[in-house]
Amino acid sequence: MSKEKIAQLRKHVSPFEKSDIRISVRQMINTILPFLVSWFLAYQLLSVSIFLTLPFTLIAAGFVVRMFIIFHDCTHGSFFKNKKANAIVGTITGILTLFPYEKWKREHAIHHASSGNLDKRGVGDIWVMTIEEYIEASKWTRLQYRLYRHPLVMFGLGPLWLILVTSRFNRKDARKKERQNTYLINISLVVLYGALIYLVGWQAFLIVQGTTMFIAGVLGIWLFYVQHTFEDSYFEDEQEWDYVKAAIEGSSYYELPKVLQWVTGNIGFHHVHHLSPRVPNYHLEKAHTSTPPLQRATTIGLFSSLKSLRYKLYDANNKTFVTFREVRHLLRRTNAA
Repeated sequence: MSKEKIAQLRKHVSPFEKSDIRISVRQMINTILPFLVSWFLAYQLLSVSIFLTLPFTLIAAGFVVRMFIIFHDCTHGSFFKNKKANAIVGTITGILTLFPYEKWKREHAIHHASSGNLDKRGVGDIWVMTIEEYIEASKWTRLQYRLYRHPLVMFGLGPLWLILVTSRFNRKDARKKERQNTYLINISLVVLYGALIYLVGWQAFLIVQGTTMFIAGVLGIWLFYVQHTFEDSYFEDEQEWDYVKAAIEGSSYYELPKVLQWVTGNIGFHHVHHLSPRVPNYHLEKAHTSTPPLQRATTIGLFSSLKSLRYKLYDANNKTFVTFREVRHLLRRTNAA
């Protein structure tokens, strides 16, 4: 894509990079309040039957995902014009979604600046190995990678790892502001969860909150995974890597039913978001529909997205994802040599 076309594309998108405080406040109300109501109903119905509770934990989990999108927009400084407002709301939604605001803000910024760059993997992204790296790796590393990419591990243990481990501790190189924010969120969670356990009992809390956050975690990991893991996704070496191509060709348009699009805060328009993180979630669809070049992004449907579970390794030569089975013969040849 030429510099002129890139400039024109950014010009088309720039009008949507403005937050609207009325929409932002309305979105907070229609997300956080229903979450609290559905959580309360799930708890109340627990005394009747756990089978009546579970549907409401699923509903609550959906609102947690939507709440995370608000948190996510705050980390990009796109939910409000005011930096302090983004930090306050981001920290509050971080407590409710169990993510440290400053830490996630930093790691996610790195993800945006390096998405699809084969020489800058490892921060804020999903572990991807190329065929060559996998074949040359030790048996232990290959086993780790196979386990990591297995659906039961990624979507079963992944949410627990994110919530209980990586989100609770600071990086070694974290600055003071980042460390303090993580401490604040962790302390707030101890106080909040302690109060809830005192009020409803640890069993009820574990069933309602545990189920809600686990489902939300599974959904969140799936959304992140599927929007960067599709057959012809974009990956290049540092010398060839291009930010705009990485945004449009390396991020999919996840076409969801309107209800799910609303619940997921339009994050399905991920290509638009990666091109311009300053566009708040409620303007992503408008930016997509009014900018023809963005409509050429890879479109993935709800059912077709399940195919992404097959993609394990990236073929850097043919620019496509492949399965473990497709490289089995290469691995045998290497082992024989």
